[in-house]
Amino acid sequence: MNNYFIIHGSFGSPFVNWVPYLRREIENKGLEVYTPDFPTGVGYQNYENWDKLLKVYLNAGLINENTTIFAHSIAPIFVCKFLINNKVSVKRLVFVCGFNNYLGIDEEYDAVNESMYVDNLTEVKKYCNDIICYYSDNDPYVKYDVEKEFADTISTEQHCISNGGHLNAESGYTEFAELLKYV
Repeated sequence: MNNYFIIHGSFGSPFVNWVPYLRREIENKGLEVYTPDFPTGVGYQNYENWDKLLKVYLNAGLINENTTIFAHSIAPIFVCKFLINNKVSVKRLVFVCGFNNYLGIDEEYDAVNESMYVDNLTEVKKYCNDIICYYSDNDPYVKYDVEKEFADTISTEQHCISNGGHLNAESGYTEFAELLKYV
């Protein structure tokens, strides 16, 4: 049976941006959806801590070839690294404002994001054949070129949203109906 995960970004939670909306819409269809609450903040958010939490779901058999993962901001690269490191195949990845190896947002974001980055990003294609990337042309946190390069490297489909900002609540994205086509 298909199931869904929605992974929040740095300093985020499952209760902000479009995550609650998407969760509610998936649940309204009677489908299984998980929104883990990953540790955030300097000293808590790092690959090791996020990996430990997601492995609980993996070890329970909930992440498999029937799983679609939605991920925002730093979460797409975390998901890539997780799949590569654990050699786990999934059905579909839907990434929003993903990036890799980017420093320069600010000291705190750089500190919590850095452990997530990978050098072997293209390897994620071994674990998923359907990778969709959304990004915008005016993200205030991550440069357009960085998000575009991430999408160009791994996506099978990509969408650039004009004036979308970081595609978060701050940019007006408390709902993101376009993502529903991947449910």
